[in-house]
Amino acid sequence: MYEEIGDVLYDYGRGLYANITNRCPCRCEFCIRTMTDSLGSADSLWLQREPSAEEVIEMLQGWELSQYDELVFCGYGEPTVRLADLLTIAKYVKDHTHLKVRINTNGLADMIHGRETAKELAGIIDAVSVSLNQCNAAKYTALCHPEFGDRAFDAILDFTKDVQKYVPSVAMSVVNVIPEEDVRACRKIAADLGVTLRVR
Repeated sequence: MYEEIGDVLYDYGRGLYANITNRCPCRCEFCIRTMTDSLGSADSLWLQREPSAEEVIEMLQGWELSQYDELVFCGYGEPTVRLADLLTIAKYVKDHTHLKVRINTNGLADMIHGRETAKELAGIIDAVSVSLNQCNAAKYTALCHPEFGDRAFDAILDFTKDVQKYVPSVAMSVVNVIPEEDVRACRKIAADLGVTLRVR
């Protein structure tokens, strides 16, 4: 029934992942979307069209959810581009399943929507992982090419600081393609913000 959409749900370990958009305000040089189609149990994460929130919920109802610990919003696009739909799906999951809900994000939701968004996650999202990826604005812009330019880096830091008020578990991550000295600088940024840093 949903063959015309593409792989929306896919699993990877104990996580069930929701791929709800191809859209992203960044063009990161390391992004897997430029390297591979498949990931986990998905043959291709390129969506032919974005599924509605109702369609994703119907898809979830067809999965055996007992084998998973969490639903993770993560795919080829930035999931918070579709924040309202994401929250509709997440609220269904919180109300009807045992799964925790996590968002893997570039941290630019506030810039995407032109408002502070972290408070909208309260009581619905259990964990947020923010992609920091570099240690200052110039290096971040050179690596991730955000459509918002150098302003994006400070927006990521502000979002990370703000979201901790509303979400129980917040972490940051960097990719292992950056120099070790930059990783160390990123660790300090994360520590100063009060979150852990994962190198992926």
